[in-house]
Amino acid sequence: MTSFRRALGGEPSRVPPIWLMRQAGRYHAHYQVLRAVHSFNTICRTPELAAQAALGPIEDFDFDAAILFSDLLYPLDALGLRVSYDRGRPAVDGPLTFERLELFRSMEEALSRLAFQRDAVCLTRARLSSSKGLIGFIGGPWTLFVYAVEGSHAGPLSRAREAVALYNGFAARIVPLLIESVRQQLQAGADIVMMFDTAAGALPPDVYSGDVARDVRAIATAHPGRVGYYARDFSDAHQAAAGFDTIPLAGVGLDMHRDLAGALRNANRSLPAVAPSAKVGGFIHGNMDPPALLRTGASLEQALERFVAPLRALDAETRRGWMCGLGHGVLPGTPEDSVRRFVSFIRETFS
Repeated sequence: MTSFRRALGGEPSRVPPIWLMRQAGRYHAHYQVLRAVHSFNTICRTPELAAQAALGPIEDFDFDAAILFSDLLYPLDALGLRVSYDRGRPAVDGPLTFERLELFRSMEEALSRLAFQRDAVCLTRARLSSSKGLIGFIGGPWTLFVYAVEGSHAGPLSRAREAVALYNGFAARIVPLLIESVRQQLQAGADIVMMFDTAAGALPPDVYSGDVARDVRAIATAHPGRVGYYARDFSDAHQAAAGFDTIPLAGVGLDMHRDLAGALRNANRSLPAVAPSAKVGGFIHGNMDPPALLRTGASLEQALERFVAPLRALDAETRRGWMCGLGHGVLPGTPEDSVRRFVSFIRETFS
């Protein structure tokens, strides 16, 4: 069994599997070659190109898992909110209103418009070594709602936070679509599907624990042990308020502000820093600070040493389920050699 699949099961492994959010992206020369010829949207929507983009980092950096190359906003486009990528950042033809909700496509039609993601997963899996894992992904319902209402997840998100009834109407349509999107990706060959809920941490824990956590639970419950979850600026309080110990997630990703070593110390694979009574199997992914990989030479070595110092003190049993990565995505401008050194340093340290 590979280290990636051992970590999925929360099993001990001396050397953690390594994968990075946005490991296929603007920092990588392989991706830049594709982008010189094709738009981002074309790469995502063309399974052959998406597979090339996903496999490039495996070939160049030997990560332990490939990630579907796509974008989390495509379900909005599939339902009828046009998403464009013409200016480098996604733009949603919003804002979402009750009237526009009524014009959404059916779940079946919307799902058919996401077939390119399924086909990209299938093609990537066919070309990927059996020793490597494959990760699909979706956006979290709240994050998709924020984009539909606000256009991005920057700022106070006041319009989205005040639109409770609109969120519930949106959730009634997006959650079934996301459940089926996860199913498609798993059937196409993904080992797990990550739910990237990047805007969820902006909600106070008591707000998150209501309708938003309800929808995270619904998606995870539809696919027990097959959906991972990541939210930036998420806290122990968010997880405790939402009852994460009772949500059947495959595991969680921690951002760079969380205590990774402390999370791994929790008995019987508790989810990160939830009450000690929480006994949950699964993985924990993270969580070096992405700007650290902008460094080179001695400065990079010092940053790597600081990251592993608290983890080096843990034995393999305590580290079980750990997937090594960053606390957020790889930043544009990150030197490729720094990424290579990150991978080799982790493997040398724990081998």
